[in-house]
Amino acid sequence: MAKKVLILAGDAVEALEIYYPYYRLLEEGVDAVIAAPSKKTLNTVVHDFTGWETYTEKPGYLIQAHAAFADIRPEEFDGLILPGGRAPEYIRLNEHVPRIVGHFFDANKPVGAICHAAQVLEVVRDKLKGRTMTAYIACKPSVEGMGAKYASETLYVEGNLVSGHAWPDLPGFMREFLKLLNAR
Repeated sequence: MAKKVLILAGDAVEALEIYYPYYRLLEEGVDAVIAAPSKKTLNTVVHDFTGWETYTEKPGYLIQAHAAFADIRPEEFDGLILPGGRAPEYIRLNEHVPRIVGHFFDANKPVGAICHAAQVLEVVRDKLKGRTMTAYIACKPSVEGMGAKYASETLYVEGNLVSGHAWPDLPGFMREFLKLLNAR
């Protein structure tokens, strides 16, 4: 039976951080399901590092959300990926996100969180307390606010959690996530 991985997203999800994991999972024969606040076509954004003191943002490709958060039964999935972008700052407010994300920590299933995904993890801060993870540097206060230790490495694995700094870290991020997923 094929593995099944949930990807939580919303409008303004970072394009590479959703497309790369989605297609990489499909390449491995994994059933990848994108969920968002509603089942719709999502607008992605492209974040880049072009000499500004922060990243720049441009519109990206469109991608289809297969399901709405309300319809997700997390026990049906073997792993969870949380992409970054600006989507995390508002999808974390959805009433179903704590239930969904919390399940993967309670069941010790693989969780991949990259870039601004740390903002989603704030809704399950009790699951991160005392752990170590990385995220985009602007999210360091979010990580520390959860009671976790911020790792300066751009890729960090602790237990069932794979965390990455930003889209340039996707090859290692997906390699480590797939190792955890395939070990289940």
